[in-house]
Amino acid sequence: MNQCFGCNTCASADKPLEGFIRELPMETSHHRVEGQSTKCGFGLQGVCCRLCANGPCRITPKAPRGICGATADVIVARNFLRAVASGSGCYIHIVENTALNVKKTAEIKGEIKSEKSLARLAEIFGVQGTDKWDTAKQVAQKVLDDLYKPEYEKMELVEKMAYAPRFKKWQELGILPGGAKSEVFHGVVKCSTNLNSDPVDMYTDCLKLGISTGLYGLTLTNLLNDVLLGEPELRMAPVGLRVIDPDYINIMITGHQHTIFVDLQERLTSEAAVAKAKAAGAKGFKLVGCTCVGQDLQLRGAHYEEVFDGHAGNNYTSEAVLATGGIDAVLSEFNCTLPGIEPICEELKIKQICLDDVAKKANAELKPFVFEEREKQSEEIIDEIVEAYKARRGSVPMNLMPEHGNDHTLTGVSEGSLKDFLGGNWKPLIDLIVSGDIKGIAGVVGCSNLTAGGHDVLSVELTKELIAKDILVLTAGCSSGGIENCGLMTPEAAKLAGPKLRAVCEKLNIPPVLNFGPCLAIGRLEIVATELAEAIGVDIPQLPLVLSAAQWLEEQALADGCFGLALGLPLHLGLPPFVTGSKTAVKLLTEDMKNLTGGQVIINGDAKESADILDKIIEEKRAGLNI
Repeated sequence: MNQCFGCNTCASADKPLEGFIRELPMETSHHRVEGQSTKCGFGLQGVCCRLCANGPCRITPKAPRGICGATADVIVARNFLRAVASGSGCYIHIVENTALNVKKTAEIKGEIKSEKSLARLAEIFGVQGTDKWDTAKQVAQKVLDDLYKPEYEKMELVEKMAYAPRFKKWQELGILPGGAKSEVFHGVVKCSTNLNSDPVDMYTDCLKLGISTGLYGLTLTNLLNDVLLGEPELRMAPVGLRVIDPDYINIMITGHQHTIFVDLQERLTSEAAVAKAKAAGAKGFKLVGCTCVGQDLQLRGAHYEEVFDGHAGNNYTSEAVLATGGIDAVLSEFNCTLPGIEPICEELKIKQICLDDVAKKANAELKPFVFEEREKQSEEIIDEIVEAYKARRGSVPMNLMPEHGNDHTLTGVSEGSLKDFLGGNWKPLIDLIVSGDIKGIAGVVGCSNLTAGGHDVLSVELTKELIAKDILVLTAGCSSGGIENCGLMTPEAAKLAGPKLRAVCEKLNIPPVLNFGPCLAIGRLEIVATELAEAIGVDIPQLPLVLSAAQWLEEQALADGCFGLALGLPLHLGLPPFVTGSKTAVKLLTEDMKNLTGGQVIINGDAKESADILDKIIEEKRAGLNI
């Protein structure tokens, strides 16, 4: 890795980061974009089928059917359903493990950090335990029981979690999901070879998967995390590569499953662990946030100030974080853990440990998290990381970037902390929307990718355009990591907002972009939308609220998007999903969906044009509410 790769990196909205990556003497994903710039046209349109040995078949004007007779509409629908089912499966895996960890913690009478959050869930579920641990166990079991139901048996908590008008609409449309794990299985089966050939029926399954993904994989994961890890609290915090302190043994965490780290993050600040670090020549241990689990820790950073240094960046910043030389170990348990970190870790002697086999890296040690063995595992991990630190520090050059990012990003925003900030109810926000001081709300959510202008380019530029139009932006996902590193979540960013929104922000000393944290926090935005709609007395599609997953990346994002459509929200994407080869798919998603759920897909890769479209929709929603 002594070659210079500096000439061919993609653009980034984060210009200091872009310059840092350009000068690295090692290859990253940013360098590989150019080599993959030629895309398969059939793949982009979703009209390639490789489900059987007669194929792969590719649909063209001269060959409008595959050998089996499948049309473009059928092939696209099968491919899309398979992707949504896979994405939903990822989120259901997360909520299942989270619920299991809550249940097992309750069984041993372990620490419940937020009894308030537990009481909230108990009330929603109709649970009355003999004590907090019995309550927590019952709550967790309710979630697990629903997840494990068969596909033909509807989940019970959907009605308890969903906004009543939405539930009624879903019931009318026949899209109430059965058991979440079985829905994933059913979706995979349905899109296999020579089975379903009804595109509309398959897209109906996508909406069902979207609902189970959103209410369980997103919303309930957040609320269960709050029980074990504490509720988010507003605070100012550092972000970017500056959070890496070379005086400590630094552990970068990647994934989505924060409850897996509960024991370890508590143990890292113990006297015994600190003594081991000091004996090796360090001051102690620090966790460095990267990807969504880092943002989840950032969200609750007020509870973990002693061990958490801050959030360094999103998925496509992770290689740069490692390239600083200041990271001694990577602990991964889910996505977005890039395969590209493997050679960098090897070159810089960074210890890799995977805590869930779904995220196993080729050159990493697999140490699956076992709740009953968590204390022993934590000690083993600490000892191994200390040895890695001693072996690499002094022999690996440091390439730190302490000037990157900022020290005062507003973090810890949630449906609870925001409402508390407003005085305990949504009336102040509603009043600001009614008066036009805040024209509307845009959720800029989802992933970061290296297309749509480059790393975080469209997400950041779109956010700037929206706030300039007096639209308050709420973020969740890897996009948040890029937007915060670009300074848009600092109070000073108010100067970039339109005059009315700027005045609101300066009066309240808040930024015009509020950071809800990981992609899981899309579920928190759904709670905000539901509570606003309930307070006003309207259905969610009537709100002056729009969504943008400008730089969506993964199959999980497609499942998220289906949830947004089921909620009836306009959903902007910078790049189309792989469905453009089907006229049925395009019409259904961009036009017909409005008459079904109220939602619609909008495709536009230009920041200004996209902002204008979303602004127009918000104005139409305002007119519909007579404000």
